[in-house]
Amino acid sequence: MLYLASQSPRRRQLLEQLGVDFRVLKVDVPEQREPDETPLGYVERVARDKARAALARLGEEPNAQVLAADTEVVLDDEVFGKPADASAARRMLASLSGREHQAMSVVWLVDRDREACLHCVSRVRLAELDADAIDAYIATGESFGKAGGYAIQGRAAGFVAHLDGSYSGVMGLPLHETATLLRRHRGQRP
Repeated sequence: MLYLASQSPRRRQLLEQLGVDFRVLKVDVPEQREPDETPLGYVERVARDKARAALARLGEEPNAQVLAADTEVVLDDEVFGKPADASAARRMLASLSGREHQAMSVVWLVDRDREACLHCVSRVRLAELDADAIDAYIATGESFGKAGGYAIQGRAAGFVAHLDGSYSGVMGLPLHETATLLRRHRGQRP
């Protein structure tokens, strides 16, 4: 049985697009970057920690496989994370305005015997955003719970001047990498 270790409704919707059967397991792991950790190393570790925590919760369930992912927005080696409040969202969006950043996603698939992961790094450039546009966007509530303070699948789609990479990866679950992992790890063809 495949489990998705995620609290994200977007990840559930994306995984459903692949046509695989799965159950959702909510896990909560610390998301704190270590002092000497690279941004990609951090994203990889958090996604792996989610997968391992979910697998541990399943106990001795036979044939359990867990898929977990993490996505972060990175600008100039700074990992933005999710804004805690409107002020943090405003700072993030102002920093991203008119600049190219990276959206880093890592997907892990683990079971009792194996672990495998794939990375997806997309480059995104947002248009120049003035204070009114930023405040209007924050007022929609979309900024909250989203890495970098924006949802590419929502109203922020109008801010994206250029995307080089995976749209689904920026959303939080890169479908190509996920499907590849499932084929390799499970012997399935989603």
